[in-house]
Amino acid sequence: MSSAPSSVYYLAPGFHASQGTPRDVVDPATLEVVGQRAEVRESEIETVLASVNAAQKIWAHTDAKSRAATLHKLASAIEAHDMTDCAILMSREMGKPYPEAIGEVANCAPIFRYYAEMARDEAGKVAGTTQMGSLQFARYEPLGVSVHIMPFNFPILLMCWTVAASLAAGNGAIIKPAEATTLSTLEFMKVFSGLPEGLVACLPGGVDVGTALVDSPKTHAIAFTGSVKAGRAVAEAAARRLKPAVIEAGGSDPMIITAHAPIAIAAAGAVTGAFHMSGQVCTSTERMYVVDAVHDEFVAAFVTETQRLRIGNGLQKSEIGPLVSEAARDKVARLVDDAVAQGAVVECGGGVPEGLETGWFYAPTILTNCTPDMAILNEEVFGPVAAIVRVPDFDTAIAMANDSEFGLGASVFTTDLNEAHEAYERLEAGMVWINNPMIDNDALPFGGWKNSGIGRELGRMGLDTFRRTKMVIMDHKPQRHDWWYPYDDDWFLDEGGRKHV
Repeated sequence: MSSAPSSVYYLAPGFHASQGTPRDVVDPATLEVVGQRAEVRESEIETVLASVNAAQKIWAHTDAKSRAATLHKLASAIEAHDMTDCAILMSREMGKPYPEAIGEVANCAPIFRYYAEMARDEAGKVAGTTQMGSLQFARYEPLGVSVHIMPFNFPILLMCWTVAASLAAGNGAIIKPAEATTLSTLEFMKVFSGLPEGLVACLPGGVDVGTALVDSPKTHAIAFTGSVKAGRAVAEAAARRLKPAVIEAGGSDPMIITAHAPIAIAAAGAVTGAFHMSGQVCTSTERMYVVDAVHDEFVAAFVTETQRLRIGNGLQKSEIGPLVSEAARDKVARLVDDAVAQGAVVECGGGVPEGLETGWFYAPTILTNCTPDMAILNEEVFGPVAAIVRVPDFDTAIAMANDSEFGLGASVFTTDLNEAHEAYERLEAGMVWINNPMIDNDALPFGGWKNSGIGRELGRMGLDTFRRTKMVIMDHKPQRHDWWYPYDDDWFLDEGGRKHV
């Protein structure tokens, strides 16, 4: 593996040394130092803002066909680029198993191709005219420069989701990577070198950098993925400046196992839903409502499937890597211990795996006998834990699934067509998966209800996030209209306060 880039930020077309404070990046599996990242300084932020704004003005006036061709070339560059170093860095920075890291970057090119063509097609609307001799239409225009504040769990893919839409709409883009995955983000930034100089930039740093970018009058739209608390702060800051923002703020996703569930498939699907990337996915299954008639059979199958998982370093043969930090593991342990103290039963897991005391590992954990009042069912765990509630029937499961401040996604396993339709109609979530949890589609909107966020990524709505409309009325046969000043005297009331006939 090549050496990790250290103390740098990206400003197209290459890397430039930052004089900001260097900080160690630590591998959560080994606690070894992977490299260093820099916190950019205020003067560097201003330089980048000026550069991206200048480049965006040129990009905004590039015709749609040429803009699409550039994005297709970018997609080809992603496909041609050896992403091994990027994937290794990602695994070493946040613990993700290597197959998932390399799979993440492999899914980035298609989103640029999708939005390249979507932006060409979605150019506006011609309306039926309100008067003859007039052309009346709406056109889309870019907002300016978008800010993309990224999470650690999918640092590359989620960045591409919103950056692709923003670029296709004619904007420039500034990425503020998660502190935990700065190095892999910087490594990926190399693929943008073929874009117009200065159009895309990456500014590493913490909360101060993100705040400066949201507050700056030189940025015009915000895309954020992270916690509810941080998302609310970003949304409030953007609203004070009347900047559009798409906020993906996580959740505590429910999964319902009905009496008609295919148990073997449901158990395997639940393992992926709950434990994929050690549960550090915004759409991870955290709350499970299992109908009494199949509860014991499902739990037994779920435990069996879970015990097949290998736990270890993400660069070794393992499905379950470490949590991203000590604080993340401490939160998981606190919630599990609290649930057990209130009567929950540990079916498997429940602590640090034997032999993996170094690093921030936590075993995939299944809890039964959980009750709705437990904190683990009301907070976002963001770890490898599934809390199971036994319910009498399907209707109760739906009601309990909806009884949450979150509304990102929800999953159901059933072979009953009526239950399937009832589920997607009644579940209070932005996304519903039936017999296949967690997958997404570039052409469909991704986002949540309630405290899980506002706005949408992906699909046409994801493109509209980074565009504004302009209504145009153009009379191609100029004429004087009867409603223009001055008004005809017959339009006024007479001296007796009556209308003229």
